[in-house]
Amino acid sequence: MIRELTLSMVLVLISVPAVNAQSQTFSLNEGREWEMQDAPEPDSDAWTVSEARRLIADGRAARAERNLTHFLDATKRTDTPLRAEALLARADARTAQGREYSALYDYEEVIREYPGSPSFARAIERELDISIHYLHGKKRVFLKVFWLDATDVAIELLIRTQERLPGGQLAERAAIELADHYYSTREVELAAQSYELYIVNFPNGPNVRKAARRRIYADVARFKGPQYDTSRLIDAQVRIRRFARDYPAEAERTGLNQALINRLDDSMGAQLLEAAQWYLKTSEDAAARHVLRRLLRDYPDSTAARRAEAIMTDHEWAIELERTQLTPVEETTPDAIHLEDPVDAVPESTAPTSEDPSK
Repeated sequence: MIRELTLSMVLVLISVPAVNAQSQTFSLNEGREWEMQDAPEPDSDAWTVSEARRLIADGRAARAERNLTHFLDATKRTDTPLRAEALLARADARTAQGREYSALYDYEEVIREYPGSPSFARAIERELDISIHYLHGKKRVFLKVFWLDATDVAIELLIRTQERLPGGQLAERAAIELADHYYSTREVELAAQSYELYIVNFPNGPNVRKAARRRIYADVARFKGPQYDTSRLIDAQVRIRRFARDYPAEAERTGLNQALINRLDDSMGAQLLEAAQWYLKTSEDAAARHVLRRLLRDYPDSTAARRAEAIMTDHEWAIELERTQLTPVEETTPDAIHLEDPVDAVPESTAPTSEDPSK
């Protein structure tokens, strides 16, 4: 009797792992407790996908991929409702093996062929995660030997994310990641456009303050010197005043205040002075006099204004302006801003903020 009882217990213990090896699905009930849902029938389509998920979680992604590939090949000509889920699971298995570029093909098939399935948004999120890794330096493997830069792939995926789920959290995340990439690589034209799009599309987004701040820096960085157009500096001044109005404490802390506006005035005054000197070289005195008077009227406290007064005095031109004599400017007043190294001209690193992704 005892021997038969012992044998029965051994058989029970042997059968437990086999039972536990079956795929099980749990969900939260209304009491916030985990409860097991009905397990799928063995060898059914749902069981195949669920079993593959379990294998991936157990670290056996290669086996999961093989099983799913066999399932997808066998059901290629059938209308199984689980094909999208199976493609997503196989892509996850490939990603778990470090073959995320190969996984993108399955993610793309889910997105393009099954836009109404629950797997649609998850596939987009997986692509977004891969693109961010690529953007931050991860290389894609080619022929298991070569490691290739995938920045262009990342940028394309970030743009697609915004097009496929406009206005959503994934689109917001993709938008700020793309803008930050252009900013960090000093592609200021694209950075300015990307931050502007973020502000327009996500006016209440979690990164709108950072986008507004870096939009100003990008405008300043695009000014190449007094020989070039200053309209971007005018735009920057408008945005500085708006930023100071909306975020006064941060504007003061980061230097986006009247002091920076004065520096931009100095640069715009230098541009007018450059134009006046060109007119003088071409003997167009009337045009030079007009530009110099405009300089004294619009930027009386700039460094260029002192030089303009000296030029007008040398030519015995009257300074007919309704204002008092210029106040001497301190010797420490910076010259016109020359931004050959653009982003560093207004270094953000001197005033780190909580929104900076590098923090």
